[in-house]
Amino acid sequence: MALLALSGFVQTHDATIVKENGVYYRVQTGMGIPVSVSKDLHHWDLLGKIFEENPLWTSRAIPGSTSLWAPEIVFRNGEWRVYYSVSTFGSQKSAIGLVVNKTLDPASPEYCWHDLGCVLQSDESCRYNAIDPAVISDEQGNDHLLFGSFWGGLQMVPLTKQGFVVKDAEVVNIASRRTNPNPVEGGFIIRKDGYYYLFASYDFCCRGTASTYHIVCGRSENLYGPYYDSIGESFLESGGDTLRDGFSFKKWAGPGHNSVFADDDGKYYLVYHAYDREDNGEPKLLIEELFFENGWPKVKV
Repeated sequence: MALLALSGFVQTHDATIVKENGVYYRVQTGMGIPVSVSKDLHHWDLLGKIFEENPLWTSRAIPGSTSLWAPEIVFRNGEWRVYYSVSTFGSQKSAIGLVVNKTLDPASPEYCWHDLGCVLQSDESCRYNAIDPAVISDEQGNDHLLFGSFWGGLQMVPLTKQGFVVKDAEVVNIASRRTNPNPVEGGFIIRKDGYYYLFASYDFCCRGTASTYHIVCGRSENLYGPYYDSIGESFLESGGDTLRDGFSFKKWAGPGHNSVFADDDGKYYLVYHAYDREDNGEPKLLIEELFFENGWPKVKV
């Protein structure tokens, strides 16, 4: 097993890592969207948070919302864009917001977060749930928003150059368990060697050591699918190769909601959280190198 040794601020849910000027930054679920910093990918310090107070639109759109969930961070058109989920637990009344900054370095004179509001919203009339955003760029450099969970599975829709959902664009279902509830969420896509690789978390999060979360993956030659696992099972019919589950470790339960970080040296890392069986089920950060063998994502056993 190739888990990185981690220290410092490692309490986390739904982490995503990026790099700016040789420094690693991590965003995650929490009040105001916590931001952590590392010089080596191993030791992490809590830097602060994006919002001192949640944007006003969030409580108006989603009454009762507090923590902002599952942020995605990408660099586009000279700015960092953070997409975040606004919801309450177990509700389909949800939204995805967008906040931007020129830099992640608080010491920079250009450092200032600007919230741009809601980019997508859902309620009981929708076949999807607007949470867990992830952004993937296609071969032409156009961005697409992957999102969703439980209601209708994972969905994708194109984005404008400004980072908003294309008006009247079709929302395409790319993964579903075909069960009720439909426990698939935390989608993430990377493009490598002619394939799009889809990662997702199946089953249930946020139950401490009783969590049944596990990470699955598959691939497609086309961004909008269909996606298949290594034995040909479709992601629209519960397919997916298991990368990590609760049986992978003695110490960790419910590994899930992963992102993938590509470092400057060409290495890929699987970034996710799991619940520490030796520390009262605390959710903590896990990072390990991700390999590709014969065109399929792998981790060390």
